[in-house]
Amino acid sequence: MSFLIVLFLIPPLRKLAFRIDFVDKPKQDVERKLHREPIPLTAGFAIFAGIVCTNLAFIKDDWKQSLGLLGGALLILAIGTIDDWYKTHGKEFPALPKFVVQLSAAVIVYYSGIVFYGFNNPFTGQDILLPVWLQFFLTVTWIFGVTTVINFSDGMDGLAGGLSAIAAVTLFIVAATKGQSESAMMAIILVGAALAYLRYNKPPAKVFMGDAGATLFGFLLGVIALDGAFKQATVLSLLIPILALGVPIFDNLFVVVKRMLNGKPIYQADASQAHYRLLRTGLSPKQVVLFLCLINTCFGLTSIILLLLNV
Repeated sequence: MSFLIVLFLIPPLRKLAFRIDFVDKPKQDVERKLHREPIPLTAGFAIFAGIVCTNLAFIKDDWKQSLGLLGGALLILAIGTIDDWYKTHGKEFPALPKFVVQLSAAVIVYYSGIVFYGFNNPFTGQDILLPVWLQFFLTVTWIFGVTTVINFSDGMDGLAGGLSAIAAVTLFIVAATKGQSESAMMAIILVGAALAYLRYNKPPAKVFMGDAGATLFGFLLGVIALDGAFKQATVLSLLIPILALGVPIFDNLFVVVKRMLNGKPIYQADASQAHYRLLRTGLSPKQVVLFLCLINTCFGLTSIILLLLNV
């Protein structure tokens, strides 16, 4: 259902983008833009509609958590859309409002009841419950962090969508194995939306999801991991969701540290991500995307092995 909704909504939204000039213009950033024609930025709305409609139709979760997820997703979509609109007009939206709104979305999820409570001690079999302040800090930091790294990875046709689909498949397998049906359904809904988006975003892309869609994918992946893979996790199995998102997490940790060492703002866009570095080695854009998706698949398989080992 999510696949079909996104698949059928993207074409009319694409036409609308041209009419209202909501398109990504390559001349505004020649260092980072690989396309040469204006590309619509409206796929994020189709992704949001596909995920939310399917969620409401099939997932009968706690109403408080559902409202928290929907409220947070709406905030993420709204601030991402404003950011995209500024970019289409050759302007930069300030980083502080984005930071505040994305943190607020994570806080809403926390207060809805989706929380990282702690982990299980494999040696004693006892659950270790973290202090409330630490639960809050880790929950909000995780959701905000995953939201950010997926957005930072959205630099090439098919890359962020492909990495999101692979991560969602991994989280689906983890949740299904652990008997967490709600998290498993949410993950597979995300897979459907990502695959439909990739139908139009594969090289050469006909549409982009912009910051609105990329941050939405990141936000939802972070929440799914919290509600699934992090539940009843042991010390080692805490690595499972981190590995599921291995490429965007490790690459962007490297980028953030590098920017900090160079005295650059963390949110200042540049060409330091892995996909740009791989392009400079002589690989084609398609080869770069396939290589990074393969690496993330390996990370995902490693996380599944950790799950099956029950460590």
